[in-house]
Order: sequence, then structure tokens, then C-alpha cells
Amino acid sequence: MSDELDALKSALKAAPAPEAEAKARALALAMKNFDTAQGSPLALRPMEDRPKEAGFLWGVKEMMSSIAKRRWLAASTSAAALAVGVAVFAPHADKGPLPKMVVVAEPEAAEAPKPDRGRAEQDRLVATDKAAGQQEPAGEAVMAQEAEAGITLDDTAMAGLTTRAAPPMTAAAVLDGTMNLSDDLEHAQPLPPSTEAFANAEVNPVKITAEEPVSTFSIDVDTASYAVVRSSLNAGQLPPPEAVRIEEMVNYFPYAYPAPDGTQAFRPTISVMPTPWNAGTRLVHIGIQGAMPAIADRPGLNLVFLIDTSGSMDEPNKLPLLKQSFAMMLEGLRATDQVAIVTYAGSAGTVLPPTNAGNRAEILSALDRLSAGGSTAGAEGIALAYDVAEGMTAQGEVSRVILATDGDFNVGMADPEALKVFIADRRESGTYLSVLGFGRGNLDDATMQALAQNGNGTASYIDTLNEARKVLVDQLVGALYPIANNVKIQVEWNPAEVAEYRLIGYETRALAREDFNNDKVDAGDIGAGTAVTAIYEITAPGSAALLNDPLRYQSGAAQTAGNGELGFLRIRQVVPGQSESVLQETAIGEGAAATPEAQFAVAIAGFGQLLSGAKYTGDWGWDQAIEMALAARGTDDFGYRIEAVNLMRMAQSLSAQP
Repeated sequence: MSDELDALKSALKAAPAPEAEAKARALALAMKNFDTAQGSPLALRPMEDRPKEAGFLWGVKEMMSSIAKRRWLAASTSAAALAVGVAVFAPHADKGPLPKMVVVAEPEAAEAPKPDRGRAEQDRLVATDKAAGQQEPAGEAVMAQEAEAGITLDDTAMAGLTTRAAPPMTAAAVLDGTMNLSDDLEHAQPLPPSTEAFANAEVNPVKITAEEPVSTFSIDVDTASYAVVRSSLNAGQLPPPEAVRIEEMVNYFPYAYPAPDGTQAFRPTISVMPTPWNAGTRLVHIGIQGAMPAIADRPGLNLVFLIDTSGSMDEPNKLPLLKQSFAMMLEGLRATDQVAIVTYAGSAGTVLPPTNAGNRAEILSALDRLSAGGSTAGAEGIALAYDVAEGMTAQGEVSRVILATDGDFNVGMADPEALKVFIADRRESGTYLSVLGFGRGNLDDATMQALAQNGNGTASYIDTLNEARKVLVDQLVGALYPIANNVKIQVEWNPAEVAEYRLIGYETRALAREDFNNDKVDAGDIGAGTAVTAIYEITAPGSAALLNDPLRYQSGAAQTAGNGELGFLRIRQVVPGQSESVLQETAIGEGAAATPEAQFAVAIAGFGQLLSGAKYTGDWGWDQAIEMALAARGTDDFGYRIEAVNLMRMAQSLSAQP
């Protein structure tokens, strides 16, 4: 931005001085428009009664105090008013981003009308500035710059005020007239301090195969982490490292893995490829595709929408977005499916008794009547929703509670461990519990994960209508119809071929080795047609990339367990409606060459590692991740993959900032 300002100052110095009369008219017009902009309820004040501060900043202070009462409009500036504005801004050229100013000009006073570039051109200029990595400082940073300039605003005008991201003050914006304070102020709103809590664990370490040859974990098809990462980056911030769960980022995308044959619930596809971030290791990519039952074979469906209507949900990206999301979901339900609505805020209640999904008008009317207010009696609402779901269930049908909340449980059981016990007891009824998170600021991801993982369901975060359509419309069948419960994966590595290994992601899904054969230990559930991906990084004996020294008293050389096998994959799952698990086994050989599907999954795994600390990625960085994702993008019918590439670019820009 300094280059643009230098060019602007040079142009101003080279320009002829304005005539005294024209300058006086411009100053008078600017003051008149400024007074007019104050309007009712702020009465015009005589000059002698005005605060002894820079004129336009006094107006900013007054406008801030009345943001909640009126909408501010600003017309295009005239060439004469622009001269006054530039004179005010010039002293700040070397002090970082500049204070903003609104000058409302009367059309008849304009001496040189500015061509109307239109909204599209304004958006282009804003996008150009954002692409350059320019951001508007807020809060204390702005106040510090103003203090440096000898200008102060009183505390009451600034207390607790935050605004949405705004186009920065650039020379192009000043000269073009596209910079407009009113756009920022009308969206300003108080924002409480963040109380977000995320469920995660320490990054999986590299393990020595001779000491610990078996890796066991629960399957995971949650996608909440990816959507939270996207929400943070779109807001101009890197996500907290603890919000990044790599397996949820990888499993966010649909993959074209081969479908299972016959009666098998899953078909694993295994490939081996060089590690892009470490030339001395290889990656074992395991893609598991779930079966998709025919429509006629799908059981009857009972849904209980459990909706948080507490006061914390009274924001545009919470309850209003929730209503729109559920309304879209109704499109994919059969007329004979049943829907009920339970709400909780202070106390729980049934808003809509079990109703056929074909009665869309009745269901939509019940949704439309919902409003937010009160505290969050989450545990009471969950108990009531389970009771309603159990009363709806007939033999062979699937019942699912879908909890929609910002996770702010402040009445009843707010402790994730207590909720785990409560949900584990209720899941024995056969009712599944899935969780949809809405909004930021007090998102309790830890509680959402505890509920979903122990309720035999999934956790998703809904930040846009597009995400709602993906989760609740495009992937509706996989989200609602289970094909396997308690799905566990176990890989035994052959120490003759693999000296070290590490599992990328799944930190919160780790299981003890003995848990694999124990059907009483709960694990993840897979919906119809769902694909799951796991990626291991392995190191061969003798490789220069080994991270651990050999033990002094290690036993003799390990024996090869098979003809050139790297390892052995076991999948254990319980068929819905049954109690005993079944086992599926596959040898891990050198595998076929990695497909673009596998390569894209690896690029996303690299993306997640770069966001969460990049402990094992060496010099591999954003440029390489972007290049790899673009090369493996494929058809990308829904645009999910190119969106990921753009998020990588944003993360790269944000990571480069001091």
C-alpha cells in the first residue's frame, strides 16, 4: 500500500494548487455534508460547541455511538471534496492504514463527476486489495495509531465494538471513491470474547515397528474441523492449531474409490507412494469405500430435530441459518419418513410432534416460529429428544436425533465426560445422535465431539448454506442411513519392511490394541456410500530418514511375515441390528501406483499438517501443497477441491504476515 500512497503524494505535488475560492467552496460543502450526515437523533451543533478534535474523527465518534439506531449512507465523492479528503489523509501516509472518512457530496456541487464503475468493479478492487494481503487493523491497534497521530476517541465510543473485515484504505480506493465507511459501520456489532473449546490431542508420534507393530483406531467420518478451518480462513485468520483434525479435513471430500462387491460392507483400496515432504519415506494410502444400498432397501426413517434456541443462538449465522438448513433437508426425505422438533432453552419442550415428512407446510411453519432466548438446558433437551425418538421407532426403522447448537451448554451437564456417560447409556436404545454446529465465538467443539462420538453419530459444522446443502442434501443418505456400527481399523506392520511408521491424524480416535476385538468398546459408524481415508508414513529399515537410533539390547532381526508384505489390514464392524462384530482382512503389499484420488487426499493431509505445526513436513510448504492439490484436482463436480486450493492460498498469505 505504501507504493500506492507514494504515487498519490507525487501526483498531488505535481498537480497545480487549487484556487482559493474553489478550495473554500469544497471546505464549506464538506462541513455541510458532515453536519447533515449526523442527522436526527444527533442535532446539529454550533461550531463553538464542537469538540476540539479533528472534524471528521469527531463525526466517527458520534456515528459509532449511534450505529445501532440508524443505517448510514454515503454518496460518491466529488472531485472537490476528494481534494479536502486527500489533504486530511496525507499526514498519515507513513503511519500504516489510514482512518476512514465519509464525505457526502450534493450532486449539483460536483465539478468533475466520477464515472460509475458499478458494484462489480468495486468488488474487483476490494478483491485485489485482499489478494495483496492488506487488512484493516481493529480495536487496540487502530486506537494506538490514532494516539500516535495525536487523536483520541473516548472509551465509550470504542468499548466492545468490532466490525466485519473491511477493504483497506488504499490510494486506489480513495481516488476511485469505492472506500465507504458506511459499509463497515452498518455491519458493526458487539462481539463477546471467544470461549471456543476444541477437542484434540498431541500429534501422533513416529513409532518403532519392532517395539509397537500394531496401530489401532476408530473410524471417523466427521467433517466439522474442515468447515471450522474454512470459516477461520475466510474471516482472515489462521485457525487455532487445536481446531485442526487432519482426518476430518481429508475425509471432508468425496473420493471415487471402487465400490464393494457382493455382501461386503467395505472395499479397501491400498496404494503406496513416495512422501512428498520426505524423500526417505513412503506413504501408505488406505481408501475404504462403503456400500450403497438400493433405495428400495432403505429402512423407514425417524428424525428428531433437537434445536438449541438459547440466547446465544440469536445471531444470523446460528438460528436463522439453522432454519434454512433444516428446510433444505426436507427435500430429500420420503413422504412416509417422520419428523419431530424438540427445542431447549432454560427448559426443553416438544414444538412439533411426530409428523410425516410429506406435511412440509406444517414442519416449515413449526421451524419458522422458533426464536432464541434464555439459557442452555442441553442435557434436558437431549433426554427429551431420545424419549421422542424411541416413541417413533418401529421394528426395522432407523431413528436419529440431530442436535443443532453452538455447543454452549450452560445449564445441566456441561462437562464432556459427564455427557459421554449419559449418551453412552441412551445409545443402547438404538437411536443415533448426530451434531450440527453453528456460529463462532462460543463454539464448544469439545462437547460436540463428545456427543457425536458417543452417540453413534457424526459431527459437522455448518457455516454457510452451501455447507448445509452438502451435509444435509447431497450427502443425506450417508448422513442418515448406517451400514456399519463400531467400525475399527487395525494395521500390523512388518518390521522386516517397515522400521518406523506414523498415522497422520486420528489422534482423538486412538484405541488400545486389545480394544479391537472387544465389541463392548464403542467406535465410529459408517453411513451408506461413505468413503473413509487413512494415511500412514512409513520408513524402511536402513533408510537415512529413520528418526530413532537402534536399541543396544535389541533382539535378532525380525522375520518377514509374508512374501514382501508391508503389513496387514484388519477391519472390524457390527452390522446394524446385530450385536457381534465381523472381521475383514487384507494384506498390504507394495500396492498399485497412487491415483489422483490418493494424491489429492495426501495434499489435504499436508495442508492440515502445515496448519497445525508442520512437525514432520521439513521444507515442504504451501507452494508444494497447492501444486499437488491442483495436479490431482480431477473433475471436481461440486467445486470442493478448488475451494480447498483457494483456502491454501489464503493460509499461505496469512502465514507470511508478521
